Amino acid sequence: MRAEGSNAATPRRPPPMQPLGGLRYGLMLLLVLLALGALTGRIVYLHVIDRTFLQGQGDARTLRVDPIPAHRGMITDRNGEPLAISTPVVTLWANPQELPPDDIQRLMLARALEVDLDEFNSRVSRYAEREFMFLRRQMTPEAAQRILDLGLPGVYAQNEYKRYYPSGEVTAQLLGVTNVDDQGQEGLELAYQPYLSGTPGQRRVLKDRKGRLVRDLHMLREARPGGDLVLSIDQRLQYMAYRELKAAVAEHGADGGSLVMMDALTGEVLAMANQPSYNPNNRAGLDPRGLRNQAIVDVFEPGSVMKPLAMAAILESGQFDRDIVVDTSPGWMRIDRFTIRDIRNYGELDLAGILEKSSNIGMSKLVLALDDPLVADKYRALGFGQSTETGFPGEATGSLPAPVRWSRSQWAALSYGYGLSVSALQLASAYTALANGGVRQSPSLLKLDEPPVGTPAIDPQVAHDLLRILEESVQGRRAGVTGYRVAGKTGTVRKSSSSGYMENAYRSVFAGIAPVSDPRIVTVVMIDHPRGEEYYGGAVAAPVFSRVTGNALRLLDVPPDQRLSP
Repeated sequence: MRAEGSNAATPRRPPPMQPLGGLRYGLMLLLVLLALGALTGRIVYLHVIDRTFLQGQGDARTLRVDPIPAHRGMITDRNGEPLAISTPVVTLWANPQELPPDDIQRLMLARALEVDLDEFNSRVSRYAEREFMFLRRQMTPEAAQRILDLGLPGVYAQNEYKRYYPSGEVTAQLLGVTNVDDQGQEGLELAYQPYLSGTPGQRRVLKDRKGRLVRDLHMLREARPGGDLVLSIDQRLQYMAYRELKAAVAEHGADGGSLVMMDALTGEVLAMANQPSYNPNNRAGLDPRGLRNQAIVDVFEPGSVMKPLAMAAILESGQFDRDIVVDTSPGWMRIDRFTIRDIRNYGELDLAGILEKSSNIGMSKLVLALDDPLVADKYRALGFGQSTETGFPGEATGSLPAPVRWSRSQWAALSYGYGLSVSALQLASAYTALANGGVRQSPSLLKLDEPPVGTPAIDPQVAHDLLRILEESVQGRRAGVTGYRVAGKTGTVRKSSSSGYMENAYRSVFAGIAPVSDPRIVTVVMIDHPRGEEYYGGAVAAPVFSRVTGNALRLLDVPPDQRLSP
């Protein structure tokens, strides 16, 4: 019996385990075991079965394929003298994430690079999230090594090539330039880029995690250097022509000028000079006008230098007797709404006199008497209005309007060199037909292995007769060359603008051939807008022809053909 008033409690039992908690525990344990099993299986698979995967991943972080730059081909003159060469240089680059953070080492690097520390730090900050930035490109190996010898982390070197032009401004517009990546940008460097550039090579190397070379493993592909380009230019003649042209432009305060000298027999361009020019080795303060190879890419109305070529069409027509006399009085004539003038009244002139006096009236009357557009056809046969096919970038074709419903004044203007546009190179090529027995030679900027056939453009006898007439027209004048017989024609052309012909703005032109007994060279000189009292072609361009041609004939060892007075 319980004592009365007793309140002793019965002991409590723990609550039974819930079935859901045990199931959760087992499920989690199973998942962990499965994950461990999958991980173990993957490790076994990669290390035993598919070992190449991990090996490839490891190699990707240590093996590299480094490019090997190809040596750009050399450009030489016809005698093997270098005009453009590639020299080895070093480009320094950095990994901004590896550069030292302290100011002392940064200051050492900035001073070695010759830059301000603040500017350098600012640039590093801009590239902080990247792994590459240029420090300085195309340094000499000696200068780059002095920086590498500082032993600063994150600074690396890359071997490259830089183009150098020994002749500087003398051949600048002809050769053109390359950019910082050694790719052609102008001139022949651009025209022959695939040939000159070559094919870069590749090599497999072993590098550490910082990109430093550990071992050179093997060559994948050897670099193939670019081909060498041999030009038709004779460097001796080029220097001399450039010097004379530059002096003439300065003497007459002209805007510029061009000179082309061609081999009369082959069409090879022996010299091609332009003003203004620039130094391709130092392009600071470059005048954009100096980039243009005016002799090829610029055109102008040629003026009276076209008269011998128009006269060729007149003589070949058979419509005039060789002894015909033309009355040019009173020194002017009205055609349509225009007035054509000579410098003065020359009266009656035969064909030779018309060329010698450069009579616009005489040429106009002869051309207007022709039945067919023979002058325009002759100009086309001589290459005007067409590409010279030199392959030079931006080469001009000029303009020769089609003779459709032309007015009489347009026909007349064509005979004395107005109403069409030509380049200096086209003009020189046309004059090879007078020098070469009627056969025109297309211009070539490359040295030719064999003389080309050429294109018959003028009757041989007509070409012979015109050459003798042009010889007589320059005798005793400023185009003469001591010891040599020369032939040529002057031209003085008004410059045109969008509003018409300009007042007191001219181009002075001379086209000549030498020596007459056995023509070797054809030279065209154009001086753009000479300022001063003298602006006629005979006073400005002809003396340049005389000096350049005389020196060229002597440099080429051409024997004199002029009988000198005892």
